Amino acid sequence: MKILLPALLCALSLSFQACSKDPVQATKSKADQGDAKAQYNLGNMYADGEGVAKNEAEAVKWYRKAADQGLAEAQFNLGNMYREGLGVVKDEAEAVKLYRKAAEQGDADAQFNLGVSYAKGLGVVKDEAEAYKWYLLAGAQGDEEAKKGIERLERVLTPAQRAEGQKRAREFKPVKAAP
Repeated sequence: MKILLPALLCALSLSFQACSKDPVQATKSKADQGDAKAQYNLGNMYADGEGVAKNEAEAVKWYRKAADQGLAEAQFNLGNMYREGLGVVKDEAEAVKLYRKAAEQGDADAQFNLGVSYAKGLGVVKDEAEAYKWYLLAGAQGDEEAKKGIERLERVLTPAQRAEGQKRAREFKPVKAAP
């Protein structure tokens, strides 16, 4: 009975990866079948060198597949790859596009990075009211760095800029993932 129980639990499992002796191969198999979460996870494995040789270009490939399916976490990570020039040519404008896709889905990390982009003019025209909006949204989700960004901007924003950023944040409506 002791041998049958793990096999039974494995058979009942919704995740093949939980049963596999090789989690990388199980993840790759699901990724090859188009599973966005598996593609994202495989991208992380290549980015971090977990179970595979670290390969930033391969990480980008898998993040892109998941990002194209609308997975916010993959859009965010792919944005980071472009921001830092890891596995791709550095392109802050492309990073902003990817952050925006994830941020519009409500991803707090992407909202924070988008705020940084607007605050510093990285890949976009500097717009402190827009930066304030994204910091407010990320801060409302508990992002501590965004809260620090809010404090920094509140010291330099005009009352009109502050009101505009708050208005934009109030009007924000997250969207569902769209490929």
